[in-house]
Amino acid sequence: MLMVDDLLALTDEFVETNFLVKKPNIFLNKNVFIETGLVENIAQTCSVIVGSSYFLNGDGGLEENDSVVIGFISTIKSINIYNLPKVNDLLISKGNLISRFDGGDYSTCTMKGQILCKDKLQLDCILNLFIKKNNHEG
Repeated sequence: MLMVDDLLALTDEFVETNFLVKKPNIFLNKNVFIETGLVENIAQTCSVIVGSSYFLNGDGGLEENDSVVIGFISTIKSINIYNLPKVNDLLISKGNLISRFDGGDYSTCTMKGQILCKDKLQLDCILNLFIKKNNHEG
């Protein structure tokens, strides 16, 4: 399930997205967006920095192509959850790249992330992501 609506900012070291919590969503419990949903949102936001490199053209710009990228959280180093948003809340998620290692068709990275809702901190974390280009035959 896609947990990012809009890409608001993207550099080599920073990403910012938004996501409107709406029904139906597998991470809702009685109209409250649960902890797992917050973690999935920040992971998808943070993965944009490294994942976007699989969509670069030769001139350093982004292009649509047939790349299929898969990723997962390999480690949550720290996490603090302060509030749980509700249906119709708009989340602003930010990620900062701490470190990155590229190894051929995969990358690992350490990211610092935070989610805000109505200017109030919902989550902050440091996590490691593993992102891989999924080579498929068409």
